[in-house]
Amino acid sequence: MGTMAVPPWLESLLSTAFFTVCTTHGDAARGECNMYCLDCKGDAFCFYCRSSKHKDHQVIQIRRSSYHDVVRVTEIQKVLDISGIQTYVINSARVLFLNERPQPKSGKGVAHICEICGRSLLDPFRFCSLGCKLVGIKRNGNASFSLEAKNEVVVMDRTRREGISKEEEELREGSQQDIYPPTPPPPPSSARRRKGIPHRAPFGS
Repeated sequence: MGTMAVPPWLESLLSTAFFTVCTTHGDAARGECNMYCLDCKGDAFCFYCRSSKHKDHQVIQIRRSSYHDVVRVTEIQKVLDISGIQTYVINSARVLFLNERPQPKSGKGVAHICEICGRSLLDPFRFCSLGCKLVGIKRNGNASFSLEAKNEVVVMDRTRREGISKEEEELREGSQQDIYPPTPPPPPSSARRRKGIPHRAPFGS
């Protein structure tokens, strides 16, 4: 597993308790701790702490859906490769879950399930949450959170596709040549070939 397959702040983020009351700004309207700083990798903090202590830091906001922590795709995809994780639209925003959510055993008719926890998924994704993708990376190493690795794969994939299309083009050209072989040069005329041979008169003339 590459050093950048998992960013240093991710495990801390996934184990952080959010939506507690801020000890400093607990009486304020926005005093719940729903922010996380990727630079400090510390505890959750509130809107007011962000202004005073994390002004120029990389901060993401955690939201709640059915008592589970979610993060907006628009925020998290700037810092992580989230490919393979099921996303959901909640209150008009596309989000993904931080950690796996316990679920009764999936029925037999379920088409897509999380590779790690077996949760049923809406679409053909590999993981139900950031946490399950993290387990998948540690266990199998066949996924990554690194945006650099993602860009490399995209470039490699593009190069491979271009190589294939070039190959196909050459094959197409080759097959066209097979289908339509070049016209052979016309044979020399019979008059020229039979020059010097006297023509016999047909019988019975």
